[in-house]
Amino acid sequence: MSDFVADFQAAYGTDLPAIDLGRGVYEGAVHQDVTVKLPLKMVNRHGLIAGATGTGKTKTLQGIIEQLSAAGVPTVVADVKGDVSGLHDPGAADGPAPSRMAELGLPYAPTGFPTEFYAIGGIGPGVPIRATVSDFGPRLMAKILESNETQEQSLQLVFHYADSKGLPLLDLSDLRALLTFLTSDDGKAELEGIGGLSKQTVGVLLRSLVGLETGGGNEFFGEPMLQIADLIRTAPDGRGIANVLELPAVQDKPGLFSTVLMWMLAELFESLPEVGDLDQPKLVFFFDEAHLLFSGATPAFVESVVTTVRLIRSKGVGVFFITQSPRDIPGDVLGQLGNRVQHALRVFTPEDEEALQKAVKTYPKSSYYDVAELLTSVGTGEAAITILTAKGTPTPVVHSKLLAPASSMAPAANVDQLAKAGALYAKYGTRIESESAREMLAARVDAAHDHAEEAPAKKGRPTSDDFAGATGTGEATAKPAGAPAKSSGKRHREAASAAAGGAEVVGTFLKSREGRALMRDVGRGIFGMLKKR
Repeated sequence: MSDFVADFQAAYGTDLPAIDLGRGVYEGAVHQDVTVKLPLKMVNRHGLIAGATGTGKTKTLQGIIEQLSAAGVPTVVADVKGDVSGLHDPGAADGPAPSRMAELGLPYAPTGFPTEFYAIGGIGPGVPIRATVSDFGPRLMAKILESNETQEQSLQLVFHYADSKGLPLLDLSDLRALLTFLTSDDGKAELEGIGGLSKQTVGVLLRSLVGLETGGGNEFFGEPMLQIADLIRTAPDGRGIANVLELPAVQDKPGLFSTVLMWMLAELFESLPEVGDLDQPKLVFFFDEAHLLFSGATPAFVESVVTTVRLIRSKGVGVFFITQSPRDIPGDVLGQLGNRVQHALRVFTPEDEEALQKAVKTYPKSSYYDVAELLTSVGTGEAAITILTAKGTPTPVVHSKLLAPASSMAPAANVDQLAKAGALYAKYGTRIESESAREMLAARVDAAHDHAEEAPAKKGRPTSDDFAGATGTGEATAKPAGAPAKSSGKRHREAASAAAGGAEVVGTFLKSREGRALMRDVGRGIFGMLKKR
């Protein structure tokens, strides 16, 4: 017994600022002098919180978020069922939380923490989160559309064309219009030099867009787009703000919210500078229901996730994946998760038994525990833990009884009111409708038709010289006096046949100084997300 205490005090004890996870348990007894701590400087080595439903994963991440907030570290967390919103309110003065803390020999002080509530596109209570289609990028768009590799590559071609032509894709109607144009008789020649699109592939993509449009995509895609710096804030008292993405209203749209979470993480990766090793992270990202992210993903998408997780730690960001089983996470990602909090695994089938044996092999061997038995027998609010020490070495597995959250374990009752009272609601609450690819192309097509009418003797497609007066923002030169008026309906009927002329106008813009500057500035990151260099 004394060896257990000495060995685990040496393994988990630290004088550095740390998150207190719980107290060691051996042979059924809680050892209050065996403190299981995770040094703050190692949180950006990423982590896994796993376990079957009802074993306490949500309360574990709630307790970790509280301690990060107290240390001045902001967090981002998905609230799939609504109960993480309780972070805002102090916990109950009686009940299981104070009882748990007394068992661990610790005081219990009910405390609420600074929170900001978000909702995807304003679906449900919270500050609306939006992104433009251009910034979302082809790889994430392919994931959300459940596309295969061929369709993903086609989307990459379409986004490349939009970038090169200066056509901003703000919402899904822009993407639909561009896909339709590029497979029309007037538009298909535009891609001959860089490849082409098959009508069959575009047909599948257009059908998938219907599902996305009615499944939350129309609300999510658009402006104003979330500025990632708004996630890295502290409260006036210095505590880190917990950014809680409220998802109960979109629980039936797992593909949407899991990909939106990955977009937020990828935005952090693209936006933040390299900082190296810090004494504590700048931000910690909790990716709940992580199995949804990898379900049906293409190899290219998984590779992008792997690269993001591998490199984002040097930008001061820690990532924790929360899921039921370690097998939900691809091996290349799992290998980068140095901090593991494993709640109970349930074994009911031969597949479950196989998954258990695989999970055991990912943990250090122990002279104190049968790890396979431990992983299936820990109680609710308990876990098998291994972390990285401040020197970067893994600790031995310890059975730990975890601290109880100081905030409420019940959902907050006034999320909508709290969200609307914050400064960010004024910034993001109202949707903005800006000129985008669809309108710009229509304006250029109209300009092409107007100029064509001025020179009826000319045959064939207009040349770029005919549209030298067209601007790069879709503004056409004024129509000369006496030109025949056209109804809006006629203009739109003529748009398809004149679309090739509109492309010529785009080409003229790209030859201009402003157009060349735009093409120099456009770049795409690891997920094909738009970034400015």
